[in-house]
Amino acid sequence: MAREMLVNVAETEECRVAVVEDGSLEELYVERASVGTHVGNIYKGKVANIESGIQAAFIDFGVGKNGFLHISDLHPRYFSGGGDKRVENIGRRKALRERPPIQSCLRKGREIVVQVTKEGLKTKGPTLSTYLALPGKYLVMMPWMRRQGVSHKIEDEDERKRLRQILNDSKPPKGQGFIIRTAGRGASKRAIQNDLRYLCRLWRAIEKRIETEGKLGELYQESDLIIRALRDVFDSKITKVLCDSEAVVRKIKDFLSIVTPRLKRRVSFYDCKVPLFHKYKIEDEIAKIQARRVLLKSGGSIVIEQTEALVAIDVNSGRARKQKDAEMTAYDSNIEAAKEIARQLRLRDLGGLIVCDFIDMRNARHRKDVERAFRAAVKTDRARSKILGISRFGIVEMTRQRMRPSLQSSTYLACPNCAGTGFMKSHESLAIEIIRLLNLSASNKRIKRIELSVSPEVADYLQNQKRAVILDIEQISEKRVNIHSIADYVGENHDLICYNERGTVVKL
Repeated sequence: MAREMLVNVAETEECRVAVVEDGSLEELYVERASVGTHVGNIYKGKVANIESGIQAAFIDFGVGKNGFLHISDLHPRYFSGGGDKRVENIGRRKALRERPPIQSCLRKGREIVVQVTKEGLKTKGPTLSTYLALPGKYLVMMPWMRRQGVSHKIEDEDERKRLRQILNDSKPPKGQGFIIRTAGRGASKRAIQNDLRYLCRLWRAIEKRIETEGKLGELYQESDLIIRALRDVFDSKITKVLCDSEAVVRKIKDFLSIVTPRLKRRVSFYDCKVPLFHKYKIEDEIAKIQARRVLLKSGGSIVIEQTEALVAIDVNSGRARKQKDAEMTAYDSNIEAAKEIARQLRLRDLGGLIVCDFIDMRNARHRKDVERAFRAAVKTDRARSKILGISRFGIVEMTRQRMRPSLQSSTYLACPNCAGTGFMKSHESLAIEIIRLLNLSASNKRIKRIELSVSPEVADYLQNQKRAVILDIEQISEKRVNIHSIADYVGENHDLICYNERGTVVKL
């Protein structure tokens, strides 16, 4: 199984990192130079407002929009009387019922150290936490925690025991928590200890800034996309890293020299006239990511709809007719769709509440198989997720960690004509509404003249299909109606302005 990482930075405005497995695009990360990201950054902030009704505080951390801090993300060191408490006592987050009210812990104007865990979306500010996390290649450091452990994704008990022993032998600083990441599977003792020392040096530098920095603002900036991808995605399973910039290749090798020198030889400069992503035939794959409908090899499809509240995914059998039996056709289509849905969630970076509507199956064992296949496919995802069991109707509800806006919202603007709904009123529907407005205006005794501005298409419809109706309104009310065709108006855009006999605008 050939697994390769492609780094495209030929266009300076955008950096793209793709992971390709046997020619299929499995992961895609995109970062624009013009769009700053705050996730992972640590800031010194101050409490701007406390909302006891939702047990949350809004924090000004110097980037414009205030961040949202819920009581569940407030470290015990900020609890009432816990100002000198440096370490979480129980080694894990306190249950919500064990926490005091947020209004007794924080006050307006109090300084606080926070980390951005989720980018703001539309009108919402970024989500913050006071449980800090510093990721390395093999470890995650958690300041002010006593927890030492191994990622639950490493399931082999012998390997878990080996890694715990390495962590204990490394004698991590008291009062600092460490978790060995999935990437630590198979890592040497020396590599893990080097990572631990690097994270300790980094935290000491941040602590110094916390103590000396007098104003609100950034204390630590998360690495750029390329370094994050090398740290979080690049592992021994990736056989080759290709990059189309010599300068970035040097940067990649410099980073790997520190964290995993043995993997440095897998990095190469891509020097070819054909653009890197075109060479690997994944530009078409990337274009398909934005499509609402995704075709399956069997002839079926999945339809993905993003809304404000949730992501809805519908599975259709389409032309899939390999099996004579409808139940088996549904079963095969659902198994295929389960794997593709997991892939699309990763590629599109979809998060929040996700509802998957699989094709109905009568057989309970088949439903369980589809659920099992879906869980197995999602298991390879780096984002945290929770999946509920499949219902009798084939519905699977899940949540997926949303750290940043989806690829669609980062790449596209909402259509100004339909406000992002994908629908506009028909000319007939809009004409009926306008006729109602004309009748209302004509009934006002103060109004003598009505000026209507609409798009050329709607103007044409009114002057042809509704000409007799408009003439009746003019004759009965003895008022003039002038229709103006405005080339810049599209769809539902229209203006109706009424004037009295002196030429003054009359408000309806």
